[in-house]
Amino acid sequence: MSYSLDVNILLYASDRSSDRHQVALRFLETRSADPDLLCLAWPTLLSYLRIATHPRIFSQPLSPSEALANIESLTCLSRTHVIHEGEDFLSIYREVTRGFTARGNLVPDAHLAALLRQHEIRTLYTTDADFRKFEFLDVRNPLM
Repeated sequence: MSYSLDVNILLYASDRSSDRHQVALRFLETRSADPDLLCLAWPTLLSYLRIATHPRIFSQPLSPSEALANIESLTCLSRTHVIHEGEDFLSIYREVTRGFTARGNLVPDAHLAALLRQHEIRTLYTTDADFRKFEFLDVRNPLM
């Protein structure tokens, strides 16, 4: 069994000013004991790096080295695998966006959904309800 995380979970765990910080951090800390495989997508990890270090988004942004250390800590867990686009990715992207128009902020969500579909990952932990558009996903909010 495998699952993935959306960037918002990683960001809440890093943003000490967020009211969701503690619960997100506790959720991430429990991942090392999870027997399932955590599959992280490069777009998620790089979005984390971009947003967590941005002074207009975080009141106390992380330094690039701090953010990279957080990424490394996650990717070094024994039950973590980093996923990327494989062959025929574009056709999978078209498949997961069939039935609605993916534009604007929905494009990165569709990108992640297509990656998850390509790697046969059905469970996504996120606070973003837009992922419910992708019917194959089991979308769970760990902060509720």
